[in-house]
Amino acid sequence: MSEPKRISVTLLAGGVGGAKMAEGFAHLPNVDLTIICNVADDEEFHGLWVSPDVDTMIYTLSGRIDRNQGWGVADEGQRALSVLKELGQDTWMTLGDKDLGLHIFRTMRLRQGASRQRITDEICRAFSVPAKLLLASEEVVQTRVRTPMGWQSFQEYFVRERCEPDVLELRYEGQSEAAPNPKPIEAIRNADVVVIAPSNPLMSIQPILGLLGIADALRSTQAPRIAVSPLVGGKAIKGPADKMLKSLGFEPSTASIANNYAGLIDTLVIDSVDKVELSGTYPDGLRVVAEQTVMKTREDKVALAGNLLQRAMTDRVAEALV
Repeated sequence: MSEPKRISVTLLAGGVGGAKMAEGFAHLPNVDLTIICNVADDEEFHGLWVSPDVDTMIYTLSGRIDRNQGWGVADEGQRALSVLKELGQDTWMTLGDKDLGLHIFRTMRLRQGASRQRITDEICRAFSVPAKLLLASEEVVQTRVRTPMGWQSFQEYFVRERCEPDVLELRYEGQSEAAPNPKPIEAIRNADVVVIAPSNPLMSIQPILGLLGIADALRSTQAPRIAVSPLVGGKAIKGPADKMLKSLGFEPSTASIANNYAGLIDTLVIDSVDKVELSGTYPDGLRVVAEQTVMKTREDKVALAGNLLQRAMTDRVAEALV
């Protein structure tokens, strides 16, 4: 009996929701998973380059993640941070001792002249990450948030201010100047299925989509394109997506998510509790379907990934028969 055909899945992702979705696909037996990961949350702390979304993805897929909080390393200590605090340094960005080891390695390799993608590849090999992790950009792109207190980095808003101030404006510094990164573009074009994870569309996905060539690759790919809404009952499962949409003048709803991805996806998957929104008015050609999207356990993650894959491959066969 021949082996089942392997399916190439390219996932655009950031944050905890993205890592959960990646874990689901990574545990399907016939999937070759490539992840295009947001890098616009990156920032320097204590002289070290920190990549929160990338590291959350690495820790999750390598089984090192702190499951209780969804980020950071399990069984972690903060002795180094306590020394920095004693020395009068701001320590609002929680970096555990094991986590700091990774940041030291990344920063050391950067100073040695290694590319960011090569460093990521080295970490993934060392940690036995069962997926190909591609940085959305090789260059520095950073999300900036304007609140009533002025412009802040994403981490200042997200961690230090705990997402409490209203968001008045967003910008992605360096995005328009960043050179095209061919690997993510190739991964979208060559995929059997492209999925946008239930990540914050403004903070995690737009920093990817706004890079030169990424949106065009999504528009032109022949692969089925699916996005999973990060909202359930109009609320974000984790993070400030719903509050941010409101403060920027958008309704936190299926329609807002659909309009945000108009022309880039074929199918938007919403949670089963939002079935009433299936009959809404959406961009031409976009199908909205309902699934169980809340991922509390590994079984939930694998089930959702499997259902998305089944929908996508069914669509692909149907299109081939037309």
